[in-house]
Amino acid sequence: MVAFVLSILAALRVLLRSRGDTALEVLALRQQLAVLKRQRPRPSFRMIDRIFWATLRRLWSHWADVLVLVKPETVVAWHRAGFRWYWSWRCRACGGRPQIAAEVRALIRRLARENPDWGAPRIHGELQKLGFVVSERSVARYLQRMGRRRGDPGKSWLAFLENHREALVAFDFFTVPAVTFQVLYWFFVIEHGRRQILHCNVTRCPTAEWIVQQLREAFPEACPYRYVILDRDTKFDAEAIAFFEGDGAAAQADERAVALAE
Repeated sequence: MVAFVLSILAALRVLLRSRGDTALEVLALRQQLAVLKRQRPRPSFRMIDRIFWATLRRLWSHWADVLVLVKPETVVAWHRAGFRWYWSWRCRACGGRPQIAAEVRALIRRLARENPDWGAPRIHGELQKLGFVVSERSVARYLQRMGRRRGDPGKSWLAFLENHREALVAFDFFTVPAVTFQVLYWFFVIEHGRRQILHCNVTRCPTAEWIVQQLREAFPEACPYRYVILDRDTKFDAEAIAFFEGDGAAAQADERAVALAE
């Protein structure tokens, strides 16, 4: 009796719906019946069935009301799994560099253990002197796998920043994606003592001449800072370094800062 009353109420609910919702509900129920007709102990969803429900979830807001065989969370999990599979396929590795020989890896670990103060540039240079062809980035990756190495605390990078923060200035770029799918390069100059932005500007195509002009605007007079920190980007060429050489110690400080940063 209760099942009969529920059937009547379900029929009345169908009359109150739009024809589009009714047609989609019938399609969803027929698809589930087709799954039940398969001769198996437990109904299983094939890949085409999962694609059907993942698509229906995007097109129809009442899809969960007619779902019987599985929970709505299962359909959501199917959709997420398909999303992960798609991006894994898009980001799959296509070739790449050959693996470094075990002899070179062992030598990198040995140099790092015996010389705790050496960074990736120094170890990379020593390997080149021995005739091994390996990139500096590969050396840095293997050093990271070794974990933190103890050295002289007085020569660490954090100690350098703490002792000379009032005389430090740095400049770099970060990218900003625009609405028109273009990439804008934002240049900034920051003072480390008070974390104050001294100068900033944006461009679509950064060049060495443009960077030198920004440095002139940031430091219209002689640079009052002793140490300049920058990365090894090709945009920071000799012209940008030469801008600070007028102060004498700036160029040497830059080399020291870069070496400690590595």
